[in-house]
Amino acid sequence: MPCSLRILAIGGLWIAGGLDTASGATVLHAQEILDLPAEDSPLSANFEPVYRIGSAQAAAEWEEFFAIQGIGFDSAGNLYLLDGGDADGGRRVVVVDPAGRHVRDFGRVGEGPGEFQMARQLMVWADGRSLVSDRMRGYHVFRPDGQFEYTAQENGGFMVMTRTGLRPERTGSRTALVRDERSILRMDLSSAEIGGGVLVEGWVAREPTELPSVFSFEQALETVGEEWGFEPEVLFDAMPAGGVAFSDSSAYAIKLTDASGAVSRILRRPIRPLPVTERMQRAERERRLEEESNRQFTQRGGDPPPEVRAMIDRYMEAQRAGVENMQFHAEVPVIAAVRVTWDGSLWVERSTEPGTDGPGAVDVLAPDGGYVGTFPEGRLEMPDAFGPDGLAAFVDTDEFDVPVIAVRRLPQRVR
Repeated sequence: MPCSLRILAIGGLWIAGGLDTASGATVLHAQEILDLPAEDSPLSANFEPVYRIGSAQAAAEWEEFFAIQGIGFDSAGNLYLLDGGDADGGRRVVVVDPAGRHVRDFGRVGEGPGEFQMARQLMVWADGRSLVSDRMRGYHVFRPDGQFEYTAQENGGFMVMTRTGLRPERTGSRTALVRDERSILRMDLSSAEIGGGVLVEGWVAREPTELPSVFSFEQALETVGEEWGFEPEVLFDAMPAGGVAFSDSSAYAIKLTDASGAVSRILRRPIRPLPVTERMQRAERERRLEEESNRQFTQRGGDPPPEVRAMIDRYMEAQRAGVENMQFHAEVPVIAAVRVTWDGSLWVERSTEPGTDGPGAVDVLAPDGGYVGTFPEGRLEMPDAFGPDGLAAFVDTDEFDVPVIAVRRLPQRVR
């Protein structure tokens, strides 16, 4: 089974990725292919402002934010923010009502039940329950009133495993969707022991390097050094009635599934991927090397033992060597992000030419798959969270790099 090592670990604790998959992969049934128009129809990004919180000139202490680690809405329109430092992770969850008024804070740093040690993600279910993903402890689940319920962990022996890119399902069940390599998994978070399995198997652009079920650190380093540029990611979001919308190739093809993971519809636009040039390769390699130079391992409880420090250094060296010798796919994937609004419309961000600044064009597709229009390139950042009644939250920073959160209301046409 392909295994991807994610060493965070520090002070002798390894935090690694890996969830046992359920039997079977996605079965492709009869699919409807919907070809959308080639020409863009421009949309206006002039949205109704609802409220704005944060900034260095914040009026109240509760809205003095450090770094927004996660954000999400519940079905009542309340906004939840995981706030904390970049290095140490989130320190509290702030809840704001639909008018921008402070409701409550909950959560704190510590070692007690429900307390954070390295909180990196926040996920909110429609009923107001929330989950904080803690790289050192697991997944803390809280009731709508902010009271701690339990901490859920994946089976992993001495290892604590957490995942990135969590998406809540809005089907009434306490489940979440997450990407694992080329798969989309459904995680059952209804109890302290996590269950789940594969919902969708994405297209595999290249054969992954396989590791045995028991592997050495040396074997793991061999996979760390494999780096590919412009590899199409599995991009996805949860649909309101169950299932997902996802992209898994370089082409403009959005696949829609039902709740079982079976692909029922494919939405396509005749937009060709950009061919990768040597200049793009140089720019991407430089960007990735800068990321590696800025990468830091965070540890608690004093310096790690020398043997652990040596392993960490070798891991980072292997990653840097992999970037220096990285290989490249022939095309830049057309799609950069896929998100789904509260009402089920798709927002699809298109890639810009590598090395350019600013957001790409964002296509809006109706819940039935029809093309609505496009926010032109450079006009609109993808919202950080979509809420009910057309609410959308955008996280930015002011001139002092202090977070500012603007909540706006989307027109009915693009909700």
